Parts: sequence; C-alpha cells; structure tokens
Amino acid sequence: MRGPIAPQAVPLSRTRAAAFDDLVVDAVEHLEHRLGDQLATIQFAVEDVPPVALLGRSTIEPIPLGAWFAATSSRPAQVVVYRRPVEARSSGIDELAELVHDVVVEKVAELLGLDPEAVDPGYGEGWDPNAGKE
Repeated sequence: MRGPIAPQAVPLSRTRAAAFDDLVVDAVEHLEHRLGDQLATIQFAVEDVPPVALLGRSTIEPIPLGAWFAATSSRPAQVVVYRRPVEARSSGIDELAELVHDVVVEKVAELLGLDPEAVDPGYGEGWDPNAGKE
C-alpha cells in the first residue's frame, strides 16, 4: 500500500512540529485577550533547538526552553520557543501544552519586565488550550 496512512484532515497526519506550533499559537492567543496591544509588536517563533551561543549561559537553565530578544532598528521584539527541549521535558500532550504555555508566559513577562502572574494570573496552575473553545 502506498500513500498516506491517514487523511490530511485527521490529527494522525499532523507532524509533531505542526502540533507544537499550534500549541504556541494557542498560548499566544490566550495572552492576546489580556495584553493585545503589548503583544502586537512582538514576533513569536518556534525553533527546533537553541543556538549554541545560548547553551550553558544560565546555571538555572543550561538548555533554554525559550528566549526573548529586544527590538532593534532592523527587527521587532521576538519570543522564541525551542521545541525539542520543551518536548524532552514533557511526558504527554497535556503536560506539553502546559509547559509551552508557561514558557510563552515567562518569556513575554521577561521581555515586558513583568511578573509571569501579571501576564497570566493562571500561570503555573495548569492550562488547557481547549478550554472555552466549545
């Protein structure tokens, strides 16, 4: 048998990278309700792994889960989530969704100079990206 195992419309056909991207989008959309104007000037990105220059810079997080970069004259502020380290620290889809959310909240908070709880009062308490979508 040749061809795809599952039709493209079913979750089975989605790559892990595409599913991870969706989790990041869900986390950002969740924050847009609270911080819409402040998030409008921030680019969000997903990279597979952090660049070598970031490895070991912090004793707290020797392999970063995400990073933020201030705006410059040539590019807007940016928040990056590193897919492979986040996936490695998660044991299932629910835990992965929570960790992605927490990383996005933490990096946005650091970029804006706020506490994570000010960015999202539910920070660290578990998060369901499907809550309120029904």
